[in-house]
Amino acid sequence: MDWKSEYKNFLWLTGIFLFAYYMPIDSQVFRDSIIDAFSLLKWYAQEHVLLCLIPAFFIAGVIAVFISQTAVIKHFGAKANKVKAYLIASISGTILAVCSCTVLPLFSSIHKRGAGLGPAIAFLYSGPAINILAIILTARILGLELGIARVIGAVSFSLIIGLIMGFIYRSEERERAEAQLALPEFDDQKPLWQTSLHFFILVAILVFVNWGKPADTTESFWYHIYSNKWLITSLLGIAFAFSMIYIVGVKPKFVLIGSIAVILSIILSNNPLVPFIVAIVATTIALTYTEGEGNQWLGETWGFTKQIMPLLGAGVLVAGFLLGSAEGNGGIIPKDLIFKLVGGNSLFSNLFASVVGAFMYFATLTEIPILQGLINNGMGKGPALALLLAGPALSLPNMLVIRSVIGTQKTIVYVVLVVIMATISGLIYGAIF
Repeated sequence: MDWKSEYKNFLWLTGIFLFAYYMPIDSQVFRDSIIDAFSLLKWYAQEHVLLCLIPAFFIAGVIAVFISQTAVIKHFGAKANKVKAYLIASISGTILAVCSCTVLPLFSSIHKRGAGLGPAIAFLYSGPAINILAIILTARILGLELGIARVIGAVSFSLIIGLIMGFIYRSEERERAEAQLALPEFDDQKPLWQTSLHFFILVAILVFVNWGKPADTTESFWYHIYSNKWLITSLLGIAFAFSMIYIVGVKPKFVLIGSIAVILSIILSNNPLVPFIVAIVATTIALTYTEGEGNQWLGETWGFTKQIMPLLGAGVLVAGFLLGSAEGNGGIIPKDLIFKLVGGNSLFSNLFASVVGAFMYFATLTEIPILQGLINNGMGKGPALALLLAGPALSLPNMLVIRSVIGTQKTIVYVVLVVIMATISGLIYGAIF
């Protein structure tokens, strides 16, 4: 018998028993924290899974099936031009309105297909950190200098952290590189423009369906996009239907039946979520009965879902228990204490803001009103930037999934690098402004 493994199981059981035995069930703070944990999980399920994660899973599936391994390696692997690879990875966030969780299926997919650790990590950080709309809103709501500092910090972070991770694990990367050199130069069966078109239709749907309401509701360009986002999504849906037929190879009868179902749901329901869900179900059924790449696409999408969703759910619950939800009384860690600890521009206040930001979950754009409230309660400018640079790119659910992709050690190194760089950036920014 493997007693080392059995003792590990024994320690887990003992820990669960002790937690249950000493659970402070009579404490109101403990009860509120449990309610907040499930409140955050409910909000996450209602507001984030359908519109963000499911499209991201399908996009990850496209990368895994329609973009060949050698194509990914050509741009991000051992044969790639390093300057080009890191540059593409570091600015990729400008076209993705995603949060720290939505970027995970995409990161997992490109890493699985052979991208080097450095460029993959650069992409992982830049995806949620360099959201162009978030940058604009940061500058307008929190100040131009903070918006500019966020852009400079996010782009440089993705490059520097990616380069450091690639250097630390260069021996492992060298082994991967040697294996990649034996692969053929290029083996895509589909023309590149077809794969790119299908990919960008899905990305555009992800971006526009999650377009947030701007603070300025006057007749601005951004507000017009927001007010017409479902119309834009519908037009993209038509493009997606043609793409399913001519690029994926789905039989037209399945696309026609699915399109009729979506149109009927639009007529019968005033909730735009209903036709969106119907479209997802119709796509799933159509791909189930499609041979070849279409069926493989569904299989890869489901594989990412099985791997990532349980970890995200567990992470959201823990984050809600520790830090609370936006509508709740706060988690085990009191919000008043957090307000007091992020004032000024000390090393501790910047480090604390970085750590709290790293473990908190921020949906796309929600970090701005949260930070505005913190600043109004006395948060220093340095800690504000530190939280902006650490928060959107990391979260506890995010860390759990990254660990399942690249391992515990690399995940810890990545998180520590983000926290240290965010702290240093906050100190410098706070000293200047």
